Amino acid sequence: MAGCVTRVELSVSCWSLLERDLCSKSDPLCVLLQDVGGGQWAELDRTERIKNCQNPEFCKKLVVDYYFEKVQKLKFGVYDIDNKSFDLHDDDYLGGVECTLGQVVSSSVFTRPLELKQGKPAGKGTITISAEEIKDTRVVCLEIEARSLDKKVQCADHDSDGSHDLIGTFETDLAQLQGAADGSPVEFECIHPEKKQKKKSYKHSGIFRVKSFKIETEYSFLDYIMGGCQINFTVGVDFTGSNGDPRSPDSLHYISPDGTNEYLIAIWSVGSVVQDYDTDKLFPAFGFGAQVPPSWQVSHEFALNFNPSNPYCQGIQGIVDAYRQILPQLRLYGPTNFSPIINHVARFAAHSAQQGTASQYFILLIITDGEITDLDQTRQAIVDASKLPMSIIIVGVGEADFKAMEFLDGDDGVLKSLTGEPAARDIVQFVPFRQFKTAPREALSQVVLAEVPKQLVSYYKWQGWPPVKPPEVKAM
Repeated sequence: MAGCVTRVELSVSCWSLLERDLCSKSDPLCVLLQDVGGGQWAELDRTERIKNCQNPEFCKKLVVDYYFEKVQKLKFGVYDIDNKSFDLHDDDYLGGVECTLGQVVSSSVFTRPLELKQGKPAGKGTITISAEEIKDTRVVCLEIEARSLDKKVQCADHDSDGSHDLIGTFETDLAQLQGAADGSPVEFECIHPEKKQKKKSYKHSGIFRVKSFKIETEYSFLDYIMGGCQINFTVGVDFTGSNGDPRSPDSLHYISPDGTNEYLIAIWSVGSVVQDYDTDKLFPAFGFGAQVPPSWQVSHEFALNFNPSNPYCQGIQGIVDAYRQILPQLRLYGPTNFSPIINHVARFAAHSAQQGTASQYFILLIITDGEITDLDQTRQAIVDASKLPMSIIIVGVGEADFKAMEFLDGDDGVLKSLTGEPAARDIVQFVPFRQFKTAPREALSQVVLAEVPKQLVSYYKWQGWPPVKPPEVKAM
């Protein structure tokens, strides 16, 4: 969840490793490194060494902190260890693989051929990595009541000034509480220690009764992702006239000599994270607010690749390429309407929800430069979408007043439609790009995606849907 650290254990095994030793098989060890920027890698963990083995299954699991909102680049290196030195520079390199942690956790089993150098196969050897979240998903649910409590204070009543009065205490354990699991209440006497010490006639300060006891599983974001949930990513780009002529350096759509603008940076920043959670890497991308050839009618839902029957782009690079190609062919116009694209994605989310499984979740990224025109229709579209497996990210580019976007975000209260219907969940995250102009590019994705895990889990919990493939429940 946002602001929380999730720890993941990675299990590693290899097949058909190269034999570097003349008289025996290799003695492999696997080391895990993480990209820390600037082309530098830092070691996070390493497995044990296994003697004389070409097909090792390492017992020691590699531990790494996981963040959904970051691209965490990892490197796994397998070495033949022939000495007692901790330094690996004097050991034979059998091969390795580079990937992201997102690729590993979104795969049931992540398998790749080993490479001697990046992109160059070792000619032999395969590595398999599987992930498991370090946690206990079980929660204890109790139904409780009390009787004959001392009249000094009401049960569960706290004084506003913080001077709470103790009624009494008791001690128990899960074994005792489980007695209430079969419908037979379990009772405990509440004892006030000072009263018991002062009054010989003191018995107790009331009875605490556990009416029912059950252990439930509380699923995490990674439970759903590792259980087979795919995240579908859609982009909506604002092509209204207020952006300015794309040929002018003053335009928000002007592509600078280094090949970027704020729209492209936002697409890359968010898309580079989300793409690891979609198997086919096909992402629909749309534009709105422009006059589109050949009829030159204003459209608020046109495919960036000009193919309405197949608006999918291959990977994030495909979205970028489609954006670059379509830009000179449009006439920027207006107004700024969000609801058509929101409703478009919502139709797909609604179809997925009808399946009744936690298999598909949808993220819509809208990048815009100005005030929204169809605010009432957009409010209704968001309220409707809040009942679906869907999140909406809005990135505001330029220097416009984004008060309406902040209103849609709902951080200051529950968003309501024009008729007063409240959103079922908070699904909108808005950020102005100008806050990240001088920040590292990954800072934008960390902010706009931080709430997605909580939004995804809240939806499936609300529906009562477990992961498609639930994790194994550990025994008590």
